[in-house]
Amino acid sequence: MKKALIIIIGMQILRLNLLSAQTTSKDISCEMSYKTDSCSTHKNCLKQLILPVTLTGIGFIGLESDWMKYQNIEMRDELQENIDHRFSIDDFSQYAPMLSVYGLNLCGVKGKHNFVDRTVILATSALIMGTVTNGLKCTTKVMRPDGSSRNSFPSGHTAMAFMGAEFLRMEYKDVSPWIGVAGYAVATGTGFFRMYNNRHWLTDVLAGAGIGILSTKAAYWIFPSIQKHLYGKNHKNKNKTAMMASPFISNEGKGLSFVLLFDK
Repeated sequence: MKKALIIIIGMQILRLNLLSAQTTSKDISCEMSYKTDSCSTHKNCLKQLILPVTLTGIGFIGLESDWMKYQNIEMRDELQENIDHRFSIDDFSQYAPMLSVYGLNLCGVKGKHNFVDRTVILATSALIMGTVTNGLKCTTKVMRPDGSSRNSFPSGHTAMAFMGAEFLRMEYKDVSPWIGVAGYAVATGTGFFRMYNNRHWLTDVLAGAGIGILSTKAAYWIFPSIQKHLYGKNHKNKNKTAMMASPFISNEGKGLSFVLLFDK
């Protein structure tokens, strides 16, 4: 019965992600462009917030709810039964969706933005996600399931993966909605393996997923303002040069990298 429950929960999480990716990609009124990347100009775009806000909300409820804490323990115990060895694939899969954006572009599949603009968006997403995730880790101080440290909530790996999945979906939703679906599938797998490897609770993963998606959406919404400050009003007719800072986050540590970009 417990195993069936786990399978159902996993399928529902993936189903929600796939439906969100497909529905949003078909919503013409929510199409983003250089001029209309703001949700304030598209009331229907508020629908995009339902899934990430719900996921994040459930994660926060789990901090105080005894019932959610019990579900966390039940899920942890079920996943840890008869495990002979662990898989560290989540340490790498968290980066796969975002790197796929650049890989597809190198293969000739053009996305919504050019190299400079999409990198600015990605750096903005990572900055928002890193700030929120690490701030919550330091504030909530939730013990990890394996008892190794008090920085379990939310899952940084999962936040990184879903941030990249939404980034991939936004860049290639006009090419094919299945590209976004694939990104979300990888992100969901990353979250599952964070629990399988006994590094995070279910609520950590859900909150991380919501934060990751919201971070990317926020980056796209504020990108027009960033464009004006970096390039000016006639940025499309000028050579572009930009310098940005992008945070690096992992279990082993965190840092900040600087990138200088040229686009003629």
